[in-house]
Amino acid sequence: AEVIDGALDAALTAIRAHARVVVNFHPDRFGVKGRTVAEGLLHEGCYRSQFETGLSNGSLTAYAGGERDLWEDRLFGGAYQAAGVPAGERPKYGALELIRHPDGAAPRFGSCHLVLRAEVSERCSFTFGGSQDPLALAQSGTLTALECVMAALLAEVERGQGSLGIGDVTVAALLTRLPLELASPRRDPATATPGRALDSFIEAQVHGAIDLQADAEQLVADPSFRGTPVEEQLRGISARYGIPLLWHAGFTLAVDKVPGDFRGPAMPILARRIAGDGDLTIAAIGRAAASLRWRPDDWRDWGAHDETLQQLKQLWHVLVQYGSPAHSTACMT
Repeated sequence: AEVIDGALDAALTAIRAHARVVVNFHPDRFGVKGRTVAEGLLHEGCYRSQFETGLSNGSLTAYAGGERDLWEDRLFGGAYQAAGVPAGERPKYGALELIRHPDGAAPRFGSCHLVLRAEVSERCSFTFGGSQDPLALAQSGTLTALECVMAALLAEVERGQGSLGIGDVTVAALLTRLPLELASPRRDPATATPGRALDSFIEAQVHGAIDLQADAEQLVADPSFRGTPVEEQLRGISARYGIPLLWHAGFTLAVDKVPGDFRGPAMPILARRIAGDGDLTIAAIGRAAASLRWRPDDWRDWGAHDETLQQLKQLWHVLVQYGSPAHSTACMT
């Protein structure tokens, strides 16, 4: 027990000194203003909350009285429900990057990600897993009081459920790895192995604005957007706000390899509808999401709008779980 306690103390010290909050997002999704996330980042210079954009890659309940509103009320004691508190003050959601995976700390929420500067972590709260979990309040903390969050993470590891996209590992091995991982230089995301951490992460709630120029230190993108307008927008963000742009290896999956037993039996059929007999990428899924938004009649034969949108999200999860690297090289600009 003393050995574990010492390793935990060392891991917590490394996390406080070196860990970053990462915000995963899909750059090509359209918000309530009719422009994409990447366009909004480029023209506004800040990352906005779900209550402002009307977008979420998790729960679509960011409105007064919705489930997201109720979760925040429970977690933060009604601070964001007080009279006169604008939507822009709401928390922005990311994940604490304990392992520096090239696909981000929580890829289920997006194909690209921003790595935020160390000082941003000081104004974050954290929960193990999503804040919608009934246990979130008991598994919450801050950078200086992270013990309850880490206890929940280590309990998952102890149960042999794997964690943080590194597969089966012992508690002692994870605690030993974290200081070494966090103190090491960042790897080239193009050659690093993706974590595929769909279901295991420490959620970060960022309080206050996320200003790109002041708060972001790196932008990492999926290569399927290269040669598209999204690439131009990402490069514009990089140039305008002084954020290095890198490309991870991406994910691609042949349509005939899409399984029917992960995220539901509709996944192979939906993949073929989107990509024909070719390869599935997140850019192809994004084009389908855009057509659902702007040409809903094209999807009336498929099902209800919200259900279809949810299935497109699930298809991205399939791509992360089973996809192969799309590219073996990348560049920094």
